[in-house]
Amino acid sequence: MKRFWDGLAGTLLVLWIGGMWAIGYVAAPVLFASLGDKQLAGMLAGELFEVMAWIGIATAAYLLVYRIARDGGAALKTLFFWMVVLMLVLTLAGHFGVQPILQSLKDQAMPQAVMQSVFADRFRHWHGVSSILYLIQSALGLLLVWRLGLAR
Repeated sequence: MKRFWDGLAGTLLVLWIGGMWAIGYVAAPVLFASLGDKQLAGMLAGELFEVMAWIGIATAAYLLVYRIARDGGAALKTLFFWMVVLMLVLTLAGHFGVQPILQSLKDQAMPQAVMQSVFADRFRHWHGVSSILYLIQSALGLLLVWRLGLAR
């Protein structure tokens, strides 16, 4: 049974990090490059990022519980554990902190597109914050998969 939980941890880690990279650095840019309607591209990209946030929250929760169950208190002394905690914090900050601000700016701009409204500068600022959080999170994720993986 231990093998199942180990396999699940690895699979979820790859799903989370691979999904982040696929959505953030492949799918979202393709949407903006391919669709003539930037508002539609933004809406679709936002939906994809929301799904990835929930996958990240669930995966991080599982990985943290899994590591504590597997290693006990020693898990708290590992770089892997604290990188997952940091990634979870970044996910929560982006999803529950920055994204509601971006949505509020879009709602206030209606019926105009936010980038054609008086809120464009504020939207660009908060979108930049969101992008930086995502970049840090995806770099940490790459490091987890590449260097640390599920090594004991």
